[in-house]
Amino acid sequence: MAPGVVASGHGGAGFAHLIDPSRKWYNDRRMITLNAWIVLFLITSSTNGFDGSMMNGLQALPQWNSAFNNPAGSQLGLLNAIQNIGSLAGYPFAPYLSDGLGRRRTIFVGAFIMCIAVALQTAAQSVGMFIGARFLIGFGLTFAANSAPMLVTELAYPPYRAPLTSLYNSLWYAGSIVAAWSTFGTFKIATSWSWRIPSLLQGIPSILQIFLVLFAPESPRWLVSKGRDQEALKTLAYYHAGGNEEDPLVQFEYEEIKAMIDFDRTVAANVGWKSLFMTPGNRRRMRIIIAIAFFSQWSANGLASYYLGKILDSIGIKDATIQLLINGILQIWNLFWAVLAAFLADRAGRRLLFLSSAVGMLVFFTSQTVCFAEFSLHGTKSAAHANIAFIFLFFAAYDIAFTPLIVSYTVEILPFALRAKGFNVFNFVVSAAIVFNQYVNPIALKALGWKYYCVYCAWLAFELVYLYLFVVETKGRTLEETAALFDGEQAIDHIVAQNTEASEKVEEHSHDEKI
Repeated sequence: MAPGVVASGHGGAGFAHLIDPSRKWYNDRRMITLNAWIVLFLITSSTNGFDGSMMNGLQALPQWNSAFNNPAGSQLGLLNAIQNIGSLAGYPFAPYLSDGLGRRRTIFVGAFIMCIAVALQTAAQSVGMFIGARFLIGFGLTFAANSAPMLVTELAYPPYRAPLTSLYNSLWYAGSIVAAWSTFGTFKIATSWSWRIPSLLQGIPSILQIFLVLFAPESPRWLVSKGRDQEALKTLAYYHAGGNEEDPLVQFEYEEIKAMIDFDRTVAANVGWKSLFMTPGNRRRMRIIIAIAFFSQWSANGLASYYLGKILDSIGIKDATIQLLINGILQIWNLFWAVLAAFLADRAGRRLLFLSSAVGMLVFFTSQTVCFAEFSLHGTKSAAHANIAFIFLFFAAYDIAFTPLIVSYTVEILPFALRAKGFNVFNFVVSAAIVFNQYVNPIALKALGWKYYCVYCAWLAFELVYLYLFVVETKGRTLEETAALFDGEQAIDHIVAQNTEASEKVEEHSHDEKI
């Protein structure tokens, strides 16, 4: 692939001329309802974000450290990593539930498991019980996190699809904010409830999903794949066109979905795990997906995400109250930038955001390295304060691409038949990278100090080059058009032919209505 490739194809944004400009989410009751359902799916990510920030906060609580015998080294690494180990255990099953039971029911299964796990974590009386509960949280999260973003991207009103799907991972920070400030708020409680209350709050998103998700609409694409075409058409019409099944946009979406699923069944019928790597188009997809999944956890963000307390200790900031306050403010800062970037996904484009993020991370993390070294070697307090500022700037750069885009970009470049399996591979790589990261970082920081930062500086430079070479621009396209970009002329021609046929049907219908 040529450096800086920007995908081009046949008439992107084929739906744009069918959008009613007067139809906005805030003046359409059914679209407000649809977006409310989407928020219910999006908060799945908040459960995951809650966990990382909660564990950061608990490490600063004397009550938690005392309850679990001051965990350190490999035991602390296990306490942090065990949720993702639980996620790894669930990955072999998640895509089969998403494709077999449907998106909604799979979210319900995951939420149910997480509620049980949160109850066990809150009631934990030993390190072993706490670890077991966190394993179960990760196991349940795998099912919900596999289906939720796919359901968002497959249900959303087309002009809002990219920002809404990008919000999925951005709301990781909504959970982390609640966790950070709940641990700050319970810090003064002398009993074990100082850490049990934050643990209990982790179950709120799952409780909401248990009671509501089965009433939500199912993915039209999943319905068509199961031969339930009329249900799919009614869902599209109800939420995208006020119930009008003959609406031009609805007819276009419906015909395009059927065309792409028909293509998957015939031309690309093999949808086993091997198919992810069998064709040039799928290998291009996986080359990007695996890379951004790994980069999302190995861009030095894992240091502050899970071991902020240790980093602050290393630069002379050891007061627990100050550490918790910095953690809480950092999560609000992260949410602001991630949400802002989510709404820029279609305006700026995926490629520009990824490259800007990589450049910013490299610059600001290098600056962190210099400040950390200056404090370690000479004890300069101003360098310690500057290091905190660069942590905030680094996360702003990280958040403009690697928080909002990694999920939305992954699900949009995968065709429906491979979406659940391909997204499962993405999640597997993320969890594997986190597990390794969580074990390595505390050991390496203790052994190497500021010198360990140099490893990440070199890695961030490599990430920048890789993203420049391989990220494909996809803005302004339907899911089916985006998938066709990777599958060559045959798939594109198939989509174009179906789009033309759908447009002709729409025009004929409009003409008949005028007559």
